[in-house]
Amino acid sequence: MESRQRHVSGRGSRVNRRGSGLGTGPLGSGGRGSHSNVRRGVGGVSILTVIVVLLVSLFGGNGSSDPASSVFQDNSGWHRDSNDGVLNTEVSEGSRDKFTVLNNDGTDTATVMVYMCGADLESQSGMASRDIQEMLNAGVSDKINVLLYTGGSTAWHNSSISASTNEIFKVQGNSLIRLKDAGNECMTDPSTLSSFIQYSVQTAPANRYELIFWDHGGGSTMGYGYDEKHQNEGSMSLSQIRQAVVNSGVKFDFIGFDACLMATAENALALSDQADYLIASEETEPGTGWYYTNWLKDLSSDPAESTLDMGRTIADDFTDASRDSWSQTTLSVVDLAEFAHTFPDSFAKFSKETVQEIKSDAYRRVSNARASAREFDASQHIDQVDLVDLADQIDSESGRLLIDQLLSAVKYNRVNGITNAYGLSIYFPYARLNRVDAMADTYEEIGVDDSYTDCIRCFAKMEASGQAASGSVDLFDLLNGSGSYQSIDSSQIENLIEQMLTGSGRSLDLDQGDFLAKASLSDEAAIQQVKSQRIDTSELEWTETQDGFQMTLSQDNWDKVQRLEKSLYVDDGTGYIDLGLDNTFDLDEDGSLIADTEGTWLAIDGQPVPYYYISTQKDGNETITMGRVPALRNSQYVNLILVFDDDHPSGYVAGYVRDYREGETETSAKTMMQLQEGDVIDYVADYYSYDGTYLDSYMVGDETVYDGSFKVSDVEVPEKLSECYRMMDLYGNAYWTPVLEMDHR
Repeated sequence: MESRQRHVSGRGSRVNRRGSGLGTGPLGSGGRGSHSNVRRGVGGVSILTVIVVLLVSLFGGNGSSDPASSVFQDNSGWHRDSNDGVLNTEVSEGSRDKFTVLNNDGTDTATVMVYMCGADLESQSGMASRDIQEMLNAGVSDKINVLLYTGGSTAWHNSSISASTNEIFKVQGNSLIRLKDAGNECMTDPSTLSSFIQYSVQTAPANRYELIFWDHGGGSTMGYGYDEKHQNEGSMSLSQIRQAVVNSGVKFDFIGFDACLMATAENALALSDQADYLIASEETEPGTGWYYTNWLKDLSSDPAESTLDMGRTIADDFTDASRDSWSQTTLSVVDLAEFAHTFPDSFAKFSKETVQEIKSDAYRRVSNARASAREFDASQHIDQVDLVDLADQIDSESGRLLIDQLLSAVKYNRVNGITNAYGLSIYFPYARLNRVDAMADTYEEIGVDDSYTDCIRCFAKMEASGQAASGSVDLFDLLNGSGSYQSIDSSQIENLIEQMLTGSGRSLDLDQGDFLAKASLSDEAAIQQVKSQRIDTSELEWTETQDGFQMTLSQDNWDKVQRLEKSLYVDDGTGYIDLGLDNTFDLDEDGSLIADTEGTWLAIDGQPVPYYYISTQKDGNETITMGRVPALRNSQYVNLILVFDDDHPSGYVAGYVRDYREGETETSAKTMMQLQEGDVIDYVADYYSYDGTYLDSYMVGDETVYDGSFKVSDVEVPEKLSECYRMMDLYGNAYWTPVLEMDHR
C-alpha cells in the first residue's frame, strides 16, 4: 500500500475567499467545460475520479486476518518485465512488406513533412520556434528535404514566420526558406493536411516520406490539434486523420505525433495501411517535445538509415531531454505492418472473452483490472489505458496472446518516471460514460472489430446500472447532518435499473445513451450482478475509541472498494470551500480505517491550497507521488504539479500545465512548463452553498509572487473543518463516510 506521508510543519494561514467569483465550472472536477450546479456524491459520472493506485483484490480474500490487506496493494511498480529501451528488430512472419523500399546504393532520398500547428504552445511559450531552431541546428544537407507547414498560432516567437497567414518553409542548411503562402485554412481541417502532403511530394519527391504532426493531442477520443486562430473548428478526429492521409495518396515510412496521447491502438489501426511505423506517446508530452537535431543530422548524413535506428534516436533524445525537468514521458515505435497482421484477430478474441466475463460473475475482475491498469492523463478523464497492462490485469488466455503480439509489434519503447506503459494505449470507459457512443461511431469509421465495440458497451451498461441503483447519499446532506444511507432491497434495485434503461429514471449524463440498448448484455444480467456487488453501507460508521475514531469494514465490503481518498471542507460561515481529495489515510494492523482528526492539509508556503492526488509511480526503489493544485498563473488557469519523492518527501512544485477552462480545446496540454520569477499565483478552490449547490470558483488565501522557490508541507488548517473519506465502488459510485467536524480556529 502506498499513501502519501504527511510532513506537518505547523499551523498554516487562513483559507479566505477573495473576489466575486471566477465564473467557471468546478475546477476540482477535472472535467472540461461547464459543470455548474453539480451535486457531489450522487454518482460516478460527474464526480472527480482521481485515480488512486490502490487496487482491490481481484478474487476476494487471500486468507489474511487483515481484511484490507487484500484490498490495498502496491500497484505502482511494473506488473511484468519493462520493455523500456529494448530494441526488437524481428518481424512476425506473414506481415506485409514495407511500403518504403530503400536502395542502399547512395541514391536514397527522404522528405520529412512537419505539420506544425503552433497554437498557444507557440504564441505563449515559443515551443514551435525552439523546435524549428533544433531543425536548423541539424545543418540539413541536400540529401533530404525538411518541409514545414506553419500556422494555427496568433503569434510566433521568430521573425521568419507570419501569424497572419499559413506558410510552407523548407529547412535548408541552417536557413529557413519560405516556399509558399498557404492562406488562412484551419489546420484541423483534413483537406489542409492533404494539400500539404501533396504539395510536399510534388515539390520534393523522394523514395521515403516521413510525416510529423506537431501540436496538442487528445488521444483516441479527441484526436489531433488545436488551431488557435480557428478555435470553434475543434480537433481532427482519428477518422479524419486517416482520411486526410488516404486522400493524399502517399504511403509513409513513419507517421509521428509530436503531440500528447496519440500512441493508441486505435490510431495505429487507423494508419496501419498508410505507413510502416507509428512514433507517438501514450502519455502527455513535456513542453520540450521531440528533440530534432540529432536524428535529422543522422538522416541527412545517411538517407538510407533504418527507420528503427531513426526511431530509437528520436525516442532516446526525447526521453533524455525531458529529464532536465521532472516529467513523466513515454515514446514508442510501432511496426504497423506487423500490427496490422497480428492485432485484429487476437484483439477480437480478447474482446469476445472479456464480454463473456463482463456478463458473468467475473465482472468484478474486469472492473478491478480497469481500475488498476495504467491510465494516461488521468486527471482529464479521457479513459485511456495501456492495453498490455489492461490485458495483463484481466489475465485471460486470449489476453496473454494479445500481450505477446502487442509487445512484438512495439519495436522500441522509452519511458521516464512512469510504470506499466508498454507502448500502446486504448480507450476503455470508466470515468465518463457519455463518450461511449461517440467512440462506437469512431470504431465503425476506422475499422475496429465490432466485438470490442460490444465490449465497451457492455462494460458501460454494467457501470451505468450500478450507478442507477446506487445507495450512496449526497455528501452535502452528510455535511449538514441531514443525510443517511437508506437500505435498498432487491425489488428497488430492479426498478431503479429498469427506469434508467427505459429512460424514465435518473439521468446519468449519458447523452443519448445508445450503448444501453445496443450492448449484448441483457437487462436481467445487469440487474443480477448489481444486486450482488453493492457496498453494504451499514458498516460506514465511525467508532470512537480512546485513540480516536476508526471504521471497520468486512472483507466482502473491502473487496468492493476500488479507491479511497480523504476530503476536507472549510465552513466559512456561508458555505463550503472545497480543499480537494488527497491519498493520505491510515489503516491499523487489523485493517480498520483510522480517522485523521489533526485537521491538516497540504500547503504551499504555509497557505493551505486545494489539492488533488493524481498518481503514484515506482522508479526502482523510489516511490514518486504526483498531485495538482488548481491556480491562476498571471490570470491564466493552470494546474501546479506537485511531486513527492525520496529527495523531497514533503514535496515540491515541479512546474505547471495549462488548464483549458474557456472551451479553447479538448485536446490535452503538453506538460510541463516551469514557473518564472515574478509570476503571480492565485490558488483557486470551488465553493458550494450549504445545500450543495455549486456557486463558483474563488481565489483563496493571499496572492503570491513566485520568487524562485515554493515550500510544500502539510499544515494545521486554522478553520472550522468538515472531513470525510470517499470510497469508490466497482461502478464508479461514491460512498462517503460520516463527516467528522473539527474547529481549529
